[in-house]
Amino acid sequence: MIDFVIHIQRHLHEIIQHFGVWSYLILFLIVFCETGLVVTPFLPGDSLLFTAGTFAAIGSFKVLWLWAILVLAAILGDNTNYFIGKIFGERWIKNEKSKLFKKENIEKTHGFFEKYGGKTLILAQFVPIIRTFAPFVAGVGLMSYKKFLFFNVSGVLLWVSLFVFGGYYFGNIPIVKEHFSVVILMIIVISMLPAVWEIYKARSHKSGQK
Repeated sequence: MIDFVIHIQRHLHEIIQHFGVWSYLILFLIVFCETGLVVTPFLPGDSLLFTAGTFAAIGSFKVLWLWAILVLAAILGDNTNYFIGKIFGERWIKNEKSKLFKKENIEKTHGFFEKYGGKTLILAQFVPIIRTFAPFVAGVGLMSYKKFLFFNVSGVLLWVSLFVFGGYYFGNIPIVKEHFSVVILMIIVISMLPAVWEIYKARSHKSGQK
């Protein structure tokens, strides 16, 4: 998986060569699983969208078709994740042995999402792993579906548009093509910075209280 992410340009080229038009479906499934299944947050997201955009620029994909398919995949994935949390969340809350789904944590999550829900869901689209868990926690926290859907669709449109069209317009610039793996690593590192900063602030706050 690490090799796939770092050398995603080569692997996506192989997928396009082997599967042709079915590559659209493969990309749909990868993005759907990355956003829709809590157990697959390790799948590529930002890097995949950016790389797919670069291939669209050379004619391997029709960029508007690619954009629409990936938007649909992310929205359906997030909604699946939301309803998994909503349907099974109560059962997990009642499980006294669960360390991840403690009742007090769910109540805090509910209050946090009610207060910052929109901002959280939009920003989470740009942070790997958190992107996968945010819809699930929103469902567990019982955020209203109407509110979830509005901010989720807004976040997905921004996320897919930024990376697909970013790859489409900038991915084939000579310096980017020559150092594509470095660019992909930079995208991953930069997208992880908000999560690292929030963890740092939380730990600093706890240390200050001791």
